[in-house]
Amino acid sequence: MRPFKHPSAKDFTLERIFHALSDPVRLEIIRHLARVSEATCGELDGGRPKSSMSHHFRVLRDAGLVQTSHAGTTHINRLRREELDARFPGLMAAVLEQC
Repeated sequence: MRPFKHPSAKDFTLERIFHALSDPVRLEIIRHLARVSEATCGELDGGRPKSSMSHHFRVLRDAGLVQTSHAGTTHINRLRREELDARFPGLMAAVLEQC
């Protein structure tokens, strides 16, 4: 498997972050990841089709919200909270406060 591409924190933009968070499914994924240290794609799919979830994870990765790594054939996801808080202080706290 080839590695996933993740933007560096300096390349995070509010436009991409807000776009990624504008979808209820992606917002649900972020809220779940905020409660746990990491989760597999299967834990986060909510019974949705794999193709649909692949799209959601790509949007989240492209925005810099999620980092995905491989563990064998399993994809492990984590919220990039520290990097997000450093780049945009208070943003994630405000987003997650609405949980």
